[in-house]
Amino acid sequence: MNSIQTALRDLGIQAVNSGGSTGSGWWSGRNDGSLLQSINPSSGEQIAGVYPCSLDDYQRILKESVETFRTWRLVPAPKRGELVRLIGQALREKKDQLGTLVSLEVGKIKAEGDGEVQEMIDMADFAVGQARMLYGATMQSERPAHHMSEQWHPLGPIGVITAFNFPVAVWAWNAFIAAIAGDTVIWKPSPKAPLCAIAVQNICNRVMQQQGYAGIFSLFITDQTNVAELMVQDTRLPLISFTGSVAVGRRVASVVGQRLGRTLLELSGNNAVIVDDTADLDMAVRAVLFGAVGTAGQRCTTTRRLLLHESRYEELASKLVKAYAQVRIGNPLEQDVLLGPLIDQAAIEAYRAALDEVKKEGGEVLCGGHVLNRPGHFVEPTIVRAQNHWPIVQRETFSPILYVMTFRTIEEAIAMQNDVPQGLSSAMFSNDIRRTGQFLSASGSDCGIANINIGTSGAEIGGAFGGEKETGGGREAGSDAWKAYMRRQTNTINWGTDLPLAQGIKFGK
Repeated sequence: MNSIQTALRDLGIQAVNSGGSTGSGWWSGRNDGSLLQSINPSSGEQIAGVYPCSLDDYQRILKESVETFRTWRLVPAPKRGELVRLIGQALREKKDQLGTLVSLEVGKIKAEGDGEVQEMIDMADFAVGQARMLYGATMQSERPAHHMSEQWHPLGPIGVITAFNFPVAVWAWNAFIAAIAGDTVIWKPSPKAPLCAIAVQNICNRVMQQQGYAGIFSLFITDQTNVAELMVQDTRLPLISFTGSVAVGRRVASVVGQRLGRTLLELSGNNAVIVDDTADLDMAVRAVLFGAVGTAGQRCTTTRRLLLHESRYEELASKLVKAYAQVRIGNPLEQDVLLGPLIDQAAIEAYRAALDEVKKEGGEVLCGGHVLNRPGHFVEPTIVRAQNHWPIVQRETFSPILYVMTFRTIEEAIAMQNDVPQGLSSAMFSNDIRRTGQFLSASGSDCGIANINIGTSGAEIGGAFGGEKETGGGREAGSDAWKAYMRRQTNTINWGTDLPLAQGIKFGK
């Protein structure tokens, strides 16, 4: 039995699955219409087919999620955390199989596929602790014999829309925190990664049904925009968490805003690494290589711009070109492969178009720049000498293309770093404490993530993840991100015998 068949069997995926499920164990019985094909980007071959959800499926899923929320919100938060802990344990048991499926369906190398599942496990562990720390606050009242405090209550059923590049981890960032907050979760994954979602739903269904808490996590798979937009428009979903492009994120924000709902947006990144004249170049090379080449450049935190002090350009550019020449490209399940495929043919065309545009601007290709003539969607990792103001450099290029440019002063470097519409992740390599302090100050990086002597990728779940400007302003995972999934309530108790009004107002006798 090959790796594909083994992974599907062990994760409970049949040759053809339906794409709608509620946590009660119900799976849509739809078996008509066009199959949604899951394609292995390493070979271009079909892995399996999924029947997408119908409008009736969507209504059933929403109805059950709303009903389940009414009872789930009353379950004590530490008990909710215990159930998430059990899901984390089930993920530990299926880490190898699920990591393999991630590699098969979206092309990540096996180490990254396994790492994404580990991120889910870490997120479950974090959520378990957070379940006992949904803290409110107490305030001093201006009125005698009054006590003021705030509480946090569950928000409601949550809609989570994820992208192909992190087909399971981003769901966990949202779902595990939403669950311990007392919310139910409806997940619409990318139609490019339906099997990963079905595998996770199977794991959740099994654990929650065994514990007698069905209906918490639901799945809604579709490739039809009009059906997917039902989630965005639905007033029964007080929060929509969306990960994807800026263009679609604007649409989601507009529609949800019209109904006065909440959005949590994780959109594009155009992340830069600054390397000054004091930096450890060996560290910088390793960080830039992983940041720019990992996941074939298809991370929101991918290193897309490299800002080098002019005195270090020749040395570091030479080291990077040599490192890129050693990158093994191929089947992501094979040992020592560092670069898997792009997700599909459209991504190949975007890679070509980006290089055509940068060449027209006068950019110099230092290495790479070719689509590989083999089955699957493989390209060479590419380094280009460019200018920060070029339109192609100002946009997010979702490919392993690194734009390199130089600077003279740290002020110039920070200005270049910030002079793009996106504001997700940033990094500086320097051994000068004054410069690093400046980079992390209010006048430094304008990104949601700012790192010193590490790259732009690889955020840990303990910190809130997200960015500013066109990145959307959302925060997920650690810190106080749990507050996005709850509503705040200010409470006042009068334990005295008088009825004084605030602000000293006197009303009647």
